[in-house]
Amino acid sequence: MSPLSAPARRPRLLVVSPNRSHLAVLAKRLGAEGYAIVTASDGGAALGELHRQPIDVVIAELVMEPISGPELTRSIREQTAFAEVPVILIASRAEADPAVRAFEAGAEDVILKPFHFEVLVARIERRRAAAARVAALRADMEAMDARAAMKAIELGELKDRMYALEAERRRVSA
Repeated sequence: MSPLSAPARRPRLLVVSPNRSHLAVLAKRLGAEGYAIVTASDGGAALGELHRQPIDVVIAELVMEPISGPELTRSIREQTAFAEVPVILIASRAEADPAVRAFEAGAEDVILKPFHFEVLVARIERRRAAAARVAALRADMEAMDARAAMKAIELGELKDRMYALEAERRRVSA
C-alpha cells in the first residue's frame, strides 16, 4: 500500500437494542465478521450516533422504549442526511404484524427471531450493495447534471456569438 492511499474503512453498523446481552452478542459476532460496530441502547442514543459518525447500516429491535424501531426508522427517513441509510429491524415472532409496521415506517428489511446469524450477515451485505448502487446512481446523475449545465452555458455563449456575428454581417452588408 502506498503512503498516499488510505486503508479502506470497514463497514460501520449501528446496532440498537435495549437488551444488553443481545446487544453484546450481536456486536461481538458482527465485529468478528469484519464490521466496525457502534452500539446504542435505545432510539435516542442511536440518533445521536448517526449524527456523530457515518453509519452504513442500522440494525435495531422492533420493540424498544421510549422510541420503537419503527419510530426510529421514521426519524432516520425524515432527516435528509440519513434518509438513504438502510435499516434492518429485528422482531420477535410473537409480535403482531412486525413486518407491516417496519415496512410502513421505511425499513428495508425485517428479520424474525430466532434467526440464523448467516442470514443476518447476508441481508446486511445485500442492503449495503443496494445502498452502494443507489449512491453510484446518484453520483452519476449529479455528474450528468453538471455536464448538462456546462453544455447549457456553452450553448448560451454560442448563441450570443451567433447573434453578434449576425449583427456584424448585417452591419457590413448595409
